[in-house]
Amino acid sequence: MTAATRLNRRPVAGRCAAPQYGAVTRRGPDGTRETGEGGVRLAPLGPFWLESGVALPSLTVAYRHDGPLPPAPQVLVVHALTGSADAAGDWWAPLIGPGRPLDTRRIGVLCANLLGGRYGTTGPTSRDPATGRPYGRHFPGITVRDQARAQLALLDALGIPRLSLVVGGSLGGMVALEVALERPGLTDVVMPIAAPAATGALAIAWNHLQLELVERLGEDGLDLARRLAMTTYRSEVDFGTRFGRRIGPDGRFEVTSYLEHQGRKLVDRFDADTYAVLVRAIDGHDIGRDRDGPEAALRRLAGGGTRLVGVGIEGDILYGPDQVLDLVRLARLAGVDAAYREIRSTKGHDAFLVEWDQLRDLLVDALGRAPRGDGLAGVGASPCCGPDSYGATRRPGVRAGTAAPDPKPPLIES
Repeated sequence: MTAATRLNRRPVAGRCAAPQYGAVTRRGPDGTRETGEGGVRLAPLGPFWLESGVALPSLTVAYRHDGPLPPAPQVLVVHALTGSADAAGDWWAPLIGPGRPLDTRRIGVLCANLLGGRYGTTGPTSRDPATGRPYGRHFPGITVRDQARAQLALLDALGIPRLSLVVGGSLGGMVALEVALERPGLTDVVMPIAAPAATGALAIAWNHLQLELVERLGEDGLDLARRLAMTTYRSEVDFGTRFGRRIGPDGRFEVTSYLEHQGRKLVDRFDADTYAVLVRAIDGHDIGRDRDGPEAALRRLAGGGTRLVGVGIEGDILYGPDQVLDLVRLARLAGVDAAYREIRSTKGHDAFLVEWDQLRDLLVDALGRAPRGDGLAGVGASPCCGPDSYGATRRPGVRAGTAAPDPKPPLIES
């Protein structure tokens, strides 16, 4: 298969299938018009300058907005590595909608495909206006900060001046942090889930292996990269319980068949060049870059009155609880009203896509919290995180609700 053919392949129907797009919806004069109900829309935002100094001639962002527009409270949800804007209809559907934790009868919920993504926002599969062909490998390098600025540009275009909460897991948590830092005072609460202040060496090492596979083998490399990534998204307990040493009907270990299935699924719905662009952005994530370090960066949150709720996941080997605790510790030192919560799960990193009961409690707590100064008390608070306990051995957190049963895999893994 040629590179051009691969770049023009459309995802197959199913999990995270290509969204159906409508025109960008403008806010009505009465301020109550709803947008996005049941569909993903496209917002043409014009030229966009990247941190590198390169200008994208035209930035289009795919987004979905459910619920009322301002003056109603607004929440920004940010997807992970291979996700889409369709949080409400797909990968976070149990949490968004009437009567759900992000209740669209009273809260506006916005999710946008990230800059460089595969599902409608400008990225490697988009057509370069200069050539009329997909950017492919010629798409410029981007940063998590660029991705946050694209989200801010969309907020401006939709007339959303303030957020009650910005939340995301993994890469989405990194972007959520940058959204809050790039515009201090924009959001009341920022909730990064399984996301550190800066990508660590082990995660960069895993990403290096994935990038090498993609660069050397193209689509076949994307298949293998996804298989490798899946071993970091889940946990030893999860794999042991689900697969153990069981042999399938084909005579192979069931766990190997699972990994092959995950690799094929991603090839069917994603793109190798897009994957590489997004993974490189993750590698460069560092909230302290060009801000005199992470503590100085986090002072922006303190100055803007933004609360930080860092959520770690038990058993996460990619961005583990200690990394999230470090972020919360730095935020506290910077004067931020910061709290640590922990999801108790056997699912590893991907728990933010399956532990619905605990996620429900976290979101409800973030949107209806006690007055400032409540410390770390509340749903899912970890006793390790009192003001005098940083640097001590981390102790198990208090479970944030009861884990929901997991009868099927998440709609989209990280």
